[in-house]
Amino acid sequence: MTVAAQFEIEYLQYLGPDGKPVAELPQAFRDPATLLPLFKQMLYVRTFDTKSIALQRTGKLGTYAACLGHEATHVGIGASMRPEDVFAPSYREYGAQFMRGVRPREVLLYWGGDERGNDFQGPKNDYPWCVPISTQCLMASGAALSFKLRKQDRVAVACCGDGGSSKTDFYAALNSAGAYSLPLVLCVINNGWAISVPRAAQTGAQTLAQKGIAGGLHCLQVDGNDLVAVLEAMRRATLRARNGEGGSVIEFMTYRLHDHTTADDARRYRGEDEVKAAWTREPMLRLRQYLTDAKLWDEAQEKAWLEECGRLVDIEINAYLETKVQPVEAMFDYLYGDPPPDLLAQRAAAIALDKAALEKRNG
Repeated sequence: MTVAAQFEIEYLQYLGPDGKPVAELPQAFRDPATLLPLFKQMLYVRTFDTKSIALQRTGKLGTYAACLGHEATHVGIGASMRPEDVFAPSYREYGAQFMRGVRPREVLLYWGGDERGNDFQGPKNDYPWCVPISTQCLMASGAALSFKLRKQDRVAVACCGDGGSSKTDFYAALNSAGAYSLPLVLCVINNGWAISVPRAAQTGAQTLAQKGIAGGLHCLQVDGNDLVAVLEAMRRATLRARNGEGGSVIEFMTYRLHDHTTADDARRYRGEDEVKAAWTREPMLRLRQYLTDAKLWDEAQEKAWLEECGRLVDIEINAYLETKVQPVEAMFDYLYGDPPPDLLAQRAAAIALDKAALEKRNG
């Protein structure tokens, strides 16, 4: 038999679930002190996530997509990018966005129904949150093409879920990245479930990373709960991109410890034993143990830092709650430079209804 081609997918893991090294750590991350600020950021993200869910449950926030269990993957992705790079998120990569300068109050504004939350004060060139599945991958591919044409030393990074890797948008993005050798990194965050659809029902592919092989991209599968592995995978991928060696597909293996969103009840479709087992592999446990063994972290430090996280997140929550609601006509004012007559009529009707409601409330 003549073989036309053969491929393999490398798997990266450096810290096991017990926090013990399972392989020699990469030189860039061999000093445990380099991981301490990122661990603290992961704790901050988890504090933000917990408080955001509480806001939604008390009616002060709209539907919210939790990131519980994804902290190592998200923070590692954000930490691996340069300010001039472009990030195209889906709708739960808060850890990556915070690393890039997005403010928590902006996240809350967005989930509170205010599009001003997408006008980030930090990374002005990053794309807004993308709820349509995987369309952001195409946007990132286009950005990467512009970087290449302009000969700019920049990388485009996009995130999607395991379900998103089944979309045609994802395949079109990786195909263009391979055809044009683009500086694109496609991050597939495999948390086991596409809402209620398990990974096993998503695709017959042995890994999700291997989907990039068809487009000629470099492919890796990574323990997404291992911050060191995430950082090393992103280091390799961004270095390849900057050196003109083309794009990458990285599959980050993690788990969604919360419901898909606050509008979901995951108990209807996944077993309690599965979730309990996932908690033993979650990212905070192993990194906490690793840093504790290195004498860089202890319970007293964590208690003090969590209190500080709570204080900092409360500042952001209060800023969100104190933001004045836009007037009703704002939903019409940013659609067209020259609004059509029917839209102007709707605008006038909305203003009239809002005025009537206000008069009724005021007696």
